[in-house]
Amino acid sequence: MSSTLVVYLHGFRSSPRSSKAVLTGDAIKALSTLENQIEWYCPQLLASPKASMDMVIQHIEASTHDHLVVIGSSLGGYYTNYLAEKFGCKAVILNPAVRAPKELAPHVGMLTSYDTNEPYDFRPEYIDELKSLQVEVISNPGRYFLIAAKGDELLDWQEMVDFYKGSEHLVLDGGDHGISDYPVHLPKVLNFISR
Repeated sequence: MSSTLVVYLHGFRSSPRSSKAVLTGDAIKALSTLENQIEWYCPQLLASPKASMDMVIQHIEASTHDHLVVIGSSLGGYYTNYLAEKFGCKAVILNPAVRAPKELAPHVGMLTSYDTNEPYDFRPEYIDELKSLQVEVISNPGRYFLIAAKGDELLDWQEMVDFYKGSEHLVLDGGDHGISDYPVHLPKVLNFISR
């Protein structure tokens, strides 16, 4: 009998209610059996990167599991790099922000969350918090599976491919930042996790 903790980290100003998070969670829960139990953890991340990572790390360290997999979308992919390197686990990254401090610097200020329209205060000090989480080079590309859309309107897909050199890639012609055809690619995510 083995157990796996699967952590899903949503993107900037998103939530656990995002379509990719819900689809992935439903599919992961359906794979869980008595012999191979899977715990699904998809928290609402906070505006503060440090507070978000402290919360997730606390959950990971409190969980009893044999295997850990972290999945992250956009900013969640940036966090996934940090956690995968810290814990030496498998990682699935979906259109990740590989240089989040640079990519999010123009967004400092009072914003709203996508799903709820609630205020989202992204403070200048959060850029420094992001810098402290930057992974410059992944240590073991074989632990990573990248899905990158050439049609991503927010992030540079080529930068993603270059950053994850040597890892398993699925580069989509066209597409968008949200990977709107994600259900088509979800079986590949599940296959990578299950190996």
